[in-house]
Amino acid sequence: MTTPFLRRLAIAGVLPLALVACSSSKSSSTATTAAATPTTATPPTQASTTTTPALTGSLDVFAAASLTGAFNAAKTTYATSDPALALTFNFAGSNTLVAQIQQGAPADVFASADEKNMQKLVTAGLVETPVTFARNKLEIAVAPGNPKNITSLQDLAKPGISVVLEATGVPAGDYTRQVETQLGISITPKSLEPDVKTAITQVTSGEVDATVVYVTDVFAAGSKVTGVPIPDSQQPSIVYPIAVVKASSNQVAAAAFVQSAVSGAVQQALAAQGFIAP
Repeated sequence: MTTPFLRRLAIAGVLPLALVACSSSKSSSTATTAAATPTTATPPTQASTTTTPALTGSLDVFAAASLTGAFNAAKTTYATSDPALALTFNFAGSNTLVAQIQQGAPADVFASADEKNMQKLVTAGLVETPVTFARNKLEIAVAPGNPKNITSLQDLAKPGISVVLEATGVPAGDYTRQVETQLGISITPKSLEPDVKTAITQVTSGEVDATVVYVTDVFAAGSKVTGVPIPDSQQPSIVYPIAVVKASSNQVAAAAFVQSAVSGAVQQALAAQGFIAP
């Protein structure tokens, strides 16, 4: 006969076993549920194998003369990131480059200092759809220390001040003449130069007192010139478009360069030279 004491003892012995069994069952259920839930994290091995193929072949970029410093700086980056890419630049006035491309010069990319010259190639069906990659401003460049005390564009129209401007069709020259019309002044240049680099050389060599180029050209010239700012109210809209040339023999690299000019290594080099982001 089982006494009340023995029944209590038996129950006390069975209870821990039941608790252990329940605990084990719960843990097993939790582990099974966790394993069945998919993860959204990218496996480290998968992320580490995703790379952008290096560019190869040759790439000829026709670019406005004012882009010389920035594009050459970007070329150093390309030499490291894409050593198998032979990158070549042809710098000149945008109008000159357009004429060369129209005549069949082997170009992969065209970067213009204005929309007017780019539109000529768009109309002729020679380039893909252009995109804006930079903006700029005009600035007067004078001899170091500004010995003639030039303070405005109006001063360039005064007797006794020798000036060179860029030729008709060269964006910087056309922009300057646009501002002349706005201000109602007439600057008589000593000569008309084929691009901004040639124009600013006339100042650094002492041939003339002043020229009108871009802010970025004054920056690139360093201590060789002094810059005289032009008020924002007198600034024209200076837009730089870039496009892949349809006849390019390296479409992949050409498209990659255009993208880099908009938001990559080339854009970073442009910013370092004082260009305004698009």
